[in-house]
Amino acid sequence: KMAGSPTPWIGSAYLFLQSTCKTIALPSLYESSQKKPCVFKALKLALADSTGSMNGVDMLKVHCSHPHLIVQLRFCKQENCRRFLRSYREGALQKSLQSHLQLSLATTTVPLQMELKAGSEHLDKILKDEDHCLECIYREKPDRLPDEEITELEACLKSLMLHQSTNNNVAGKDCSSLKSPSLPYPPQGSSLPPQVTFIFQGQQFDNRTITPDDHQKFAKSVSKKWKQVGRSLQKSCRALRDPVIDNLALEYDREGLYEQAYQMLLRFIQSEGKKATIARLIAALEENGLVSLAEELLGLHSNEDCS
Repeated sequence: KMAGSPTPWIGSAYLFLQSTCKTIALPSLYESSQKKPCVFKALKLALADSTGSMNGVDMLKVHCSHPHLIVQLRFCKQENCRRFLRSYREGALQKSLQSHLQLSLATTTVPLQMELKAGSEHLDKILKDEDHCLECIYREKPDRLPDEEITELEACLKSLMLHQSTNNNVAGKDCSSLKSPSLPYPPQGSSLPPQVTFIFQGQQFDNRTITPDDHQKFAKSVSKKWKQVGRSLQKSCRALRDPVIDNLALEYDREGLYEQAYQMLLRFIQSEGKKATIARLIAALEENGLVSLAEELLGLHSNEDCS
């Protein structure tokens, strides 16, 4: 626990998931090569929401044990585990997973029952005693590295998110099935929100969903102001509420400003779906004096670089 300590805090737990809707069987969906990436993506994002970080908790293996989907989790920091437990206890994890499953599977609400175990201990019975829960999880050291299937799904998901705009031939046999409308950009032509056009600098523009090209241009040019833009978007996007932006800054500090900005906008796109429109991004850029970047995204070629 001390700064100089060579041994990190590591623990493990099992999350049991069951749909209470008779027509939705989570193990069957996960066993389907077509639906598996969608269920995996929903799990990954919900767990990220629970800790405020994409790397706050690792999935080591997903077991299909009808009617349950059982996810083996690994925590590498006590603080991340504490955040997860609070999210689980308050029902935030359940709501987040229901929402992500609904988006990923393009279905109606997926009602869920959850149970959390560490070894023989049923943590649901002692959730109010957070320290006891942490002790139980810490006692259960993970007995494996991430399953090969998990590693492959994570690689495909990351590859798709980073390279969808330039390369449609994503490597890996399961990756073709990742190309569903929910990963991660909504289809541009379909059901735009009520605001179909918007005004920028006295000109009218078609409102549209943010494209992979917009995403990359933004990340390249926004520089240090990505946090300010994030805080502007935060006003209408719960997924960017505090402390998410600060956590992203810490988590991707080594990768630099491009990756920090990329991940912030990715969180916005994934959370807002079809509502992640160019009008909202342009408004956030304007609010922070990034007019030349707004012009670049709208094809108004400016000779000035974005400050």
